[in-house]
Amino acid sequence: MTKSIVIRLVRVVTLLIGLSILTFSLIQLSPMDPVNAYVGGDSSASPEQIEKFKEYWGTDKGLVEQYLSWAGALLKGDFGTSLLYRTPVVDIIQSRFLTSLALMGTAWILSGVIGYGLGMLAAMNRGRLIDKIIKWYSYTLVSTPVFWMGLILLIVFAVWLKWLPVGLAVPAGVLESEVHFIDRVRHFVLPALALSILGVANVAMHTREKMIDILNTEYIIFAEARGESKWQIFKHHGFRNSILPAISLQFAYFGELFGGSMLAEQVFAYPGLGSTLTTAGLKGDLPLMVGIILVSSLFVFAGNLIADILNNVIDPRTKEAS
Repeated sequence: MTKSIVIRLVRVVTLLIGLSILTFSLIQLSPMDPVNAYVGGDSSASPEQIEKFKEYWGTDKGLVEQYLSWAGALLKGDFGTSLLYRTPVVDIIQSRFLTSLALMGTAWILSGVIGYGLGMLAAMNRGRLIDKIIKWYSYTLVSTPVFWMGLILLIVFAVWLKWLPVGLAVPAGVLESEVHFIDRVRHFVLPALALSILGVANVAMHTREKMIDILNTEYIIFAEARGESKWQIFKHHGFRNSILPAISLQFAYFGELFGGSMLAEQVFAYPGLGSTLTTAGLKGDLPLMVGIILVSSLFVFAGNLIADILNNVIDPRTKEAS
């Protein structure tokens, strides 16, 4: 187990180096100039001022020199300064990541609990109407984009019913000190709900198949012959044999969860890490964009690492494959 973890840590280091070089190179080769993107349509900026901007941000240097300078600062814990916000990238990532983490964490828990419950319900009633409904529901969700689900929720709950606000994390035009907790919750509900609903399908179908395999084993058949009820079979045999695979799948779902949160944050104008990454990409904010990509890669790697460890605990035979 220790050897496997060390190998994966070495892999993630090389992955981050390669990812940073690739991202840095692609941005430099793109037609977007971060200085011109920052200046925008302001025609009052003279060529001398633009040159000073380039010198201040270091974009007047060569590609290799720019990367080495940035990588050297990164090793010291300095991600640079955002060209847009004129604030250290670390501070921006820290504040926005906590916002996104609350959103993704809530969606992760809700989708896992609801998905596991639906999967167990379908397996225990396989072939019946409730099983067919859950399968249809799951297959429909798998093919549903996050942004489409978000728009539907906005139309129903914000426009038609007017139960919840259209977007943002707090009411517009209200000072931070005057925002109440209930206001934050009301703005939080729709993006969390959109992200949770679409995460249910994978867990539900995986749990259903796993539980059906368990129900087909000889000791379950023997338990049924002894007169054990469905609840007793689930309590004594089904739960402990199916819960760990479901949790492992949820941790492996981190990558999709982060991608879905980016779309949900855009639809609901939710100020998280995903929407910040989109803004940084459109505006050519290289330090902020690369910093978010590296942090999100670590986030996804952590989920996959936990999933691998759980798989090794559940089934030691997977150690040989890794």
